[in-house]
Amino acid sequence: MKINWFPGHMKKALREISSQLARTDIIIYVLDSRAPISSINPSLNKLAQNKPILYVFNKMDLADEERVKTLAKNYKTIATDYICLNSTMTGASKMIKNKILSLMKGKIDKALAKGIRPILRAVVVGIPNSGKSTLVNNLCGKAKTVTGNRPGVTKTTQWLSIGDNIELCDTPGTLYPNLENQDVAKKLLFIGSIKDEVVADIVELGEEFLKMADVRYHDLLTKRYGEDLSLDAIAKKRGFILSKDEFDYERTAQAILDDFRKNRIGRITLD
Repeated sequence: MKINWFPGHMKKALREISSQLARTDIIIYVLDSRAPISSINPSLNKLAQNKPILYVFNKMDLADEERVKTLAKNYKTIATDYICLNSTMTGASKMIKNKILSLMKGKIDKALAKGIRPILRAVVVGIPNSGKSTLVNNLCGKAKTVTGNRPGVTKTTQWLSIGDNIELCDTPGTLYPNLENQDVAKKLLFIGSIKDEVVADIVELGEEFLKMADVRYHDLLTKRYGEDLSLDAIAKKRGFILSKDEFDYERTAQAILDDFRKNRIGRITLD
């Protein structure tokens, strides 16, 4: 099973992001907390141009909080900071604005010394379905961008004012042009950053998820499915049976992935 997905609009989006960065002060990098390391796109890193970065570990309500906070500590440097949240939570907007102002304090102080209140421009980047547009809408205080629980909803860049002299540029989600690391590719598919249709064998994908999640979350899986984590056992327990001697493996695998994405298994972080 080879997973790779890089539609034409993503190549265009990377070009647009590159052009916007020339007039950007700070980058807001939205990561999916269910796979935060895999959410880092090397193509976007190359475009960062040594600008300050605020890493937003999003969808914390679906992730392993202790695990994410341990990983997040690695993203705190002189020029970078992080915040862990759910983009729809009350107060998220104020928390992010405060982080932006803190990272940009040097520029703000220099401008104020000259009697100028600077406008800070931030570009929001991230992989598809990481919650970028939902976060932007929260920051704006109302729905100004189209959102959806699937990859590829945002198609073009757009600048929006969020108050406090801060402007945001929402951008389309982008993946790597070549997903060489297939473990990363699988995680991106599990969290919905890559469309299921990209994979021909959904059964194999369901088995791969169980294998990967079982390493750290065996208790959560067995609580949901029982001690036997084979597709046969899960299909039998769910009643996904095509005939007397044949299980519906495709329906079973899809149900397992849906359980993970809708948080029915529990809070899981795959990285």
